[in-house]
Amino acid sequence: MYKMLAVVFNDEKSADEGVRALTDLNTDGSIDVFAAAVLQKDAHGWVATKKVESGFPIQTLAGTAMGSLIGLLGGLAGLAVGSAAGVMAGLLGDMYTANIDEQFLTEVSTALTPGKWAVIAEVDEDRVTPVDTRMEALGGVVHRTVRSAFEHEQWSQAAADARTELDQLKAEEVDARADRKERLQAQIARLTKRVDAKLDRAKARSRQAAEEFQAKVTALQKRVDQERGDRKAALEARLAKLRSDFQSRHPA
Repeated sequence: MYKMLAVVFNDEKSADEGVRALTDLNTDGSIDVFAAAVLQKDAHGWVATKKVESGFPIQTLAGTAMGSLIGLLGGLAGLAVGSAAGVMAGLLGDMYTANIDEQFLTEVSTALTPGKWAVIAEVDEDRVTPVDTRMEALGGVVHRTVRSAFEHEQWSQAAADARTELDQLKAEEVDARADRKERLQAQIARLTKRVDAKLDRAKARSRQAAEEFQAKVTALQKRVDQERGDRKAALEARLAKLRSDFQSRHPA
């Protein structure tokens, strides 16, 4: 099951050990780790990405769900100091891309108090015990949420809803009186820009999702090629599931 993990630690050393624990669990096949990053919240409440781990398939976070989650965690501090308009616009885009539930975000942002560190990771995890046991031994508190299987549908529906609204305005404008027609035309112009922006974001996210998928496939296939017997069969099943899930969410 595809999940987003956020493990909160008291110090940098523990966070680094948390990353090593994820690496070990990935190596022994307990979980599949697709991306991981280490964050710190400073004394002023700002969240900074200290490192993006290079040993996992996804190493560039820009435009990814993990990158958006980090943006949301950092953006909350921005709202607190008054950059509300610009930060809120960014947060809305991050919320859309991250596609995570608000309760998870609230839990992580509350736990990640100034001075603490966190390891954020995107994983495929069938059992919670392997991660929980390792992280609890290091003093880490694990927060997790399931990645939604309806991301593609949500993006498509948002664009479809905007187009429907635009069509309604255009139909109303045809029969409107002259004094009303000008106002409707102004609304149509504004909404057209919004529709174009939504479509651009949907296309960009679709490209990003395809790149993430290919990176995950490549990493899993490499592990399949290195294994034998039952372990190889288990990895082949995971790879087939990954392909099936992607195709169901992102039909051609």
